[in-house]
Amino acid sequence: MGKPSVQALEELPWERLTSMYAGVSIQEVHRVLLHLLRSGPASTEDDCWPLFSALAQQELGVGPAATATLPFVVALAADPRTGARGTLVELLDSLASCAKHCAPHLVDPGWPEAWEQERATIQALLSDPDPTVRRLAVPLAEGSARLLERWRAEPDLSVRLPVLFMLGRLPEDTEVRAVLAEALRDDDPVVRAAAVHAASEADPGIALREREQVLTALVDPAVRSRWEAVWYMPDGEHPFTREAVAFWTAVLYEDIPAEATAFLTRLAATADPAEDTDLLRAVLNHSWQLLTRRRSVEPALVPLAAGLLDHSDPAVRYRAVHLLAALGPGAAAHADRLAALLDDPGEDEFLEGTVGEHARWALARMDDARALPGLVEGLCATWRGRQGRGYVISDPRSPDLADVLGPLRAHAETLLPAVREELRRELADPDLPGSVLADLLATLKIWGPVALPALPEVTAYVADRFRWHEAAEALAAMGPAAVSAAPAIRERMALQPPENRRWLHWVLWRIGGADPAETLRALGETLPKPGEPPYFPFGQLADFGRRAAPYADELRRVLAQAEDVFAVDVAIALWQVTEEPEPARPLLEEQVLAFASGDHELYGLFHSALRTLIRFRASGPAVRDALRALRDQDRRISAYGDYRAILQDEEFRELIDEALAV
Repeated sequence: MGKPSVQALEELPWERLTSMYAGVSIQEVHRVLLHLLRSGPASTEDDCWPLFSALAQQELGVGPAATATLPFVVALAADPRTGARGTLVELLDSLASCAKHCAPHLVDPGWPEAWEQERATIQALLSDPDPTVRRLAVPLAEGSARLLERWRAEPDLSVRLPVLFMLGRLPEDTEVRAVLAEALRDDDPVVRAAAVHAASEADPGIALREREQVLTALVDPAVRSRWEAVWYMPDGEHPFTREAVAFWTAVLYEDIPAEATAFLTRLAATADPAEDTDLLRAVLNHSWQLLTRRRSVEPALVPLAAGLLDHSDPAVRYRAVHLLAALGPGAAAHADRLAALLDDPGEDEFLEGTVGEHARWALARMDDARALPGLVEGLCATWRGRQGRGYVISDPRSPDLADVLGPLRAHAETLLPAVREELRRELADPDLPGSVLADLLATLKIWGPVALPALPEVTAYVADRFRWHEAAEALAAMGPAAVSAAPAIRERMALQPPENRRWLHWVLWRIGGADPAETLRALGETLPKPGEPPYFPFGQLADFGRRAAPYADELRRVLAQAEDVFAVDVAIALWQVTEEPEPARPLLEEQVLAFASGDHELYGLFHSALRTLIRFRASGPAVRDALRALRDQDRRISAYGDYRAILQDEEFRELIDEALAV
């Protein structure tokens, strides 16, 4: 095919064309295509990137500029003298995908005809002399016939595997099923493993039936180095490593947790500890993801992780320790081995913390006193040294400081001297990088009255411009014994707008520094007026119980107007103020029933509603049945995807058990 013409490009009606992305002008599209035409072999993938956003976007559609420039993109992709051919083939796939998946009215009317005119050239890319071009063109193949033709003719395995994966998406075709069945018995173990993935698209049972042969292929020394050279997904730019193949093989079983853990356990047992470190990382990565979603996998994964605590690779040890730490008491049988790792500096390049830090957290979760020496100092030094908390939501990471220290209330006497010292350090140098002040104050709030020795330090922070609110919360949790902080609270009140002053008035009352009647009046008189949004500390008003009864009618009025999150808060307050179940009880029961049936959007509301039903011993038969079903489910009751999924799941299940016991 001849080189596309610069003159033809210049003759396009550029003045009438527009870009689909404000960050890339139509003039930039013109410049990029002109550069590609002129640079030939010197063109690179970086030259092409502006075209991806400017020509089409799934949310915005396929514009006239894509239609007008399509012949040039196709010609450049088909021209062996173009250096960026592969990226341009990817661009064609992106354009086709946008046209297929965006709303029909967003597709330029001329696009279907333009694509039809280029169809033959586009399909010819599947048999291009360059295997990279052939591979990247696989998603452009139209129908099973083209894919089957490519499968039978293709000599390069890096192209054959993407074709096989595409065929797996067309199981209704008889010939395709025959090819998949044949591939499952191929002489090449890599092809057999790929066939398991492809065939499992339609028949998940194949992954179970062929599990042993995939395991054998993954640990086969003869093919250890081949995976990354050939395992490409149809829509992937980069090949899968063997570690990635192992991880995504485990995904095939995750809907059946027992089968998933069986696969992971067998892979860990079969892998060579010295040569298959990548596989062991994959085992622990998927074990971690399973653990954050399913409770039933715990008995199988604890011994699996424990068996890797002494591995020579620090990234493997890191993952094993983190898994056991998150389980805490469930892994207490391995406390001695974890204690031996307290000084282990091993880490993973892309994950937070060291092996030793996670081992200390593990012991803290187990309420093991060996975690206490240096715990506060180490946590604070670690977080200050990081100067930020960047992580992928589902990855292992260092726990938040309050999640480590908060549950250690029984050891507050031992830990408070160090906590106070760290608070003084922050007070002396407010510009310290990676401040841990908020976490320390949150910890003291959790500890409540036992944190009273830290009263001088917490009181000092009431004057802090940014952290006064957390300090006031910690004081309120300490109770009347913190009355010496009352002058500081009054000073802060004088600096705050009315909506903050009413809350601080409640804090003052909680620490014994204000008249209850005066505080109640300060709260009650600022209840939302008709038409105002219900932004109000209803929980603080409810703290007064029956003494707040004069405001019950106002609460009923607000409840009648409130929606969603505010309705639950108002209902709880009304019930506590009147001690009458109507009209609050039906609303709270509805919240619990909705959550138990799968409406897991607002975990905090479920917690508050159920806690109130427990308080008044008012869980009816329907609620109790729903709670039993929720308790019996295998999935974690949590909105999180990291270690907090396990902590939150434990908290909710304890609450459910409490509700069912009353």
